[in-house]
Amino acid sequence: MNVPCRFSLVVFAPLAIIVLVLTMALSAAHSSANATPAASPNASPDPQSQIISCSSDNMRRNYCAADVRGGVQLVRQRSDAPCVFNRTWGFIKGRGIWVDRGCRADFAITRPNWGGWDNGYNIYCASDNGGRNVCPTDTRGGVQLVRQRSGSPCDFGRTWGYDRRGIWVDRGCRADFQIGGGSGGGGWTPAPGPGTQIITCASNDMRRNVCPVATHGGVRLVRQRSDADCVFNSTWGYDRRGIWVDRGCRADFEVGRVPY
Repeated sequence: MNVPCRFSLVVFAPLAIIVLVLTMALSAAHSSANATPAASPNASPDPQSQIISCSSDNMRRNYCAADVRGGVQLVRQRSDAPCVFNRTWGFIKGRGIWVDRGCRADFAITRPNWGGWDNGYNIYCASDNGGRNVCPTDTRGGVQLVRQRSGSPCDFGRTWGYDRRGIWVDRGCRADFQIGGGSGGGGWTPAPGPGTQIITCASNDMRRNVCPVATHGGVRLVRQRSDADCVFNSTWGYDRRGIWVDRGCRADFEVGRVPY
């Protein structure tokens, strides 16, 4: 006589569980729809204080759109993988911040304040290994440090300076330097010296390109034309074949009897 009761329990118990699960799911969806949306990392109206989070979750290069004309600074690394400027992170004007090889971090976007080519141009120079490094460039128009990137101090005459060869940095100093905005003032334009010529070399497809030219007399960068950084021995350099550029670097180079 208890068979119908047992049959009812067997039939209706699974149905009751299904109804309960559907009710909970609908309740959660309703709560989510009424919740206040999370603020976008790009929502800050002030670019000077804007923070962008960018991550290479799949160990591959990822671009995060941002206005980087005023420069970018890493403010907090969130990944176990190292975030090293120009190796696992960087930025390109017109595209934004890029991260690679597992780098995940927060970046501060500064307010654009670059005055254009007529007021000089910027070059990045770094003492990544703690030793002295020379970034060949034409310094006749003067040099000013415009933004320090390193935790190590950049003190003129002690950890950075410049001479006829270019800009030198030492003891971990990493910074952006304005060429032609120092003692030469705005409006300075590089010009080839005696016995030298100007060669334009470009990485238009973001790949390495070699511009055949005699380099035995030395090479130095006199004017960067690309939004992508031209960093000596990273995105440009030279050997017996000529000048090479990489990762979007496009610039004018002086070759011939370059002072060294």
